Amino acid sequence: MESELKDLNPTQPSQPPPDVLSTKEDGRPLLKKPDSHDGENLEELEKKFAAYVRHDVYGTMGRGELPLAEKLLLCIALVTLVPIRVVLAMTVLLIYYLICRICTLFSAPNQEGEDEQAQEDYAHMVGWRRTVIVQCGRSLSRLMLFVFGFYWIKTTYRIPSSTTIQNEGKEEEEEEEEEPERPGAIISNHVSYIDILYHMSSSFPSFVAKCLGCVYVQRESKSSDFKGVSGVVTERVKEAHQNKSAPMMMLFPEGTTTNGDYLLPFKTGAFLSQVPVLPVILRYPYRRFSPAWDSISGARHVIYLLCQFVNHLEVIRLPIYYPSQQEKDDPKLYANNVRRLMASEGNLIMSDIGLAEKRVYHAALNGNNSLPSVLHQKDD
Repeated sequence: MESELKDLNPTQPSQPPPDVLSTKEDGRPLLKKPDSHDGENLEELEKKFAAYVRHDVYGTMGRGELPLAEKLLLCIALVTLVPIRVVLAMTVLLIYYLICRICTLFSAPNQEGEDEQAQEDYAHMVGWRRTVIVQCGRSLSRLMLFVFGFYWIKTTYRIPSSTTIQNEGKEEEEEEEEEPERPGAIISNHVSYIDILYHMSSSFPSFVAKCLGCVYVQRESKSSDFKGVSGVVTERVKEAHQNKSAPMMMLFPEGTTTNGDYLLPFKTGAFLSQVPVLPVILRYPYRRFSPAWDSISGARHVIYLLCQFVNHLEVIRLPIYYPSQQEKDDPKLYANNVRRLMASEGNLIMSDIGLAEKRVYHAALNGNNSLPSVLHQKDD
């Protein structure tokens, strides 16, 4: 996210006209450069990229003109609340680092092997070490949320409707006796880095630390490793579905963050395994500052977040989604159906834009007059 906000202005052999950010292959402009004095251009820009527009007191990119009362509150928080929270947050991180260090000190796997294999071995850690790491991680993640001002989290559980239960005559009684299938992955909308802290405190899936087997992805990589990452994720999801002791994967299929009111198209990687998934919807109600990490820099976002005495988080946990045979055969259909369900249950607006358009919007806000070629590539 931080890199998305940096200056995207590489040297190119030819530059487009000054009022155009970039052009399509047919020569038509993608987007006109917004003029700070042209309200109409800014309004058109926000309509086109509505999923990334901030609507809080702090305005676009967190640089809006603040009321005097808000400025006073910020000044007070900066010299009182922020230092306390920074010290507490660093203390929590240090404690958890020491716990992970101690638990893995004499059990570092495959020291002579490749890093990827070592990551896989950490992901399969079992016994008391993993129990300590997971339980402490959940507790300290919740403590970190408390430090950040999320003192209470409202959680709503959706009860599965009777229409989702399949009755197949004689097989019905047998199905009732069988234990429900375990989901292989948690599917969540992506609003902020706070999402990760919540999921760590709730279920502590595999996506965070070295000792928990995080799978690392390079967005722009189109090398042979790209399919390898997808394969690792699919294997992890299948394993979590079949093995209760294996950690579930935590996936954000949108691929980037929004302002919390929209749901972007889902990537199919989370649905290639053909196993059930657990949809979770996160919402961040606010009065002054929105915790959404959309068009604001990371440093500015953290400072403003720490300055808010109270932050709010609402969670909607949907029933486990069991794919039909048709959805298993078509991962794109599976992804789209889960997305429609989450949009309906979470009252989210479905948008057809993605990461490339987000970068266009950021570049426009930063006043860049050219964009890298990666913006013209479709996200897989």
